[in-house]
Amino acid sequence: MLRRTIALLSLLTISPAWGQSAETKAAPVPQTLEQAEAQRKLAETMRNDAEKRYATEQAACYQKILVNDCLVDAKRRYTQAIIDARQLDAPARDFQREAHRNEVEAEKAQREAERPAREAEQGERAERYREEEAAKAAERAQKQADRERKAEENRKKLAEEQAKRQAQQEKRARKHAEQIEKKARERAKAEAKAAAREPGK
Repeated sequence: MLRRTIALLSLLTISPAWGQSAETKAAPVPQTLEQAEAQRKLAETMRNDAEKRYATEQAACYQKILVNDCLVDAKRRYTQAIIDARQLDAPARDFQREAHRNEVEAEKAQREAERPAREAEQGERAERYREEEAAKAAERAQKQADRERKAEENRKKLAEEQAKRQAQQEKRARKHAEQIEKKARERAKAEAKAAAREPGK
């Protein structure tokens, strides 16, 4: 901000000399964007001043006897002021355009220089994504396999428990049948003994 103010003040201090000697003096070429901006602002001020001065002089001319000569002189001074402002503005405008073009080219060159690294980073991100997705898929497959294995273990355990209960039931049934058969034999044996003791048989 300070540099811009100094540049503008320096241009303002030379503006009268610039307007008076524009025919013999080349327009100053700015060396920085701040100087170019200040120079363009000065040119704009010169144009505005010329417009106001021309309007004032035109009005004053109509109060004089030689109106046409006065208007011609006012028009000549106005035209010269506009030319001076344009000559002051042109190199500053060209400097800004060149600076902008250089900035665009520098940004383009920087993007081109950074492109391999950017593409490599994108490739690395894509590779990490593929690895993460593969790891997730493997984890899902492992969880599914664990669920199936656990379900199979549960089915096997249930089948074993059911077979064990069935075996216990069959064992109890055989034992019960053996007890009934034993009682039947004992009863038959007792009846046989009783019949043997009865007289007349």
